[in-house]
Amino acid sequence: QVQLVESGGGLVQPGGSLRLSCAVSKSSFSINAMGWFRQAPGKQRELVARITWGGRTNYADSVKGRFTISRDNAKNTAYLQMNSLKPEHTAVYYCKAKAEPVGDQWGQGTQVTVSS
Repeated sequence: QVQLVESGGGLVQPGGSLRLSCAVSKSSFSINAMGWFRQAPGKQRELVARITWGGRTNYADSVKGRFTISRDNAKNTAYLQMNSLKPEHTAVYYCKAKAEPVGDQWGQGTQVTVSS
């Protein structure tokens, strides 16, 4: 069984930063791409950033230049560094990992609230 544990969310003032972490539990499965999604109240879940095992990244246009995704393959952990946060970034952030051969696995989500 694959478990993803997210951490690092919280309350931050506009202009502040947060770093989210997503750790994949000990797994016999191979972890391929990992990604961060978010879901704001009343909205659909959307992709924020994605990173392959080899380090290739892609981002939603709305976060380019502001958020950075990275990963430590040895630790099976992905990170999302979020800078210059705005109130519209408030959402529950979810981690997703593609585990071979079982497929996509989701974390439980971590709340990010940007407010003064």
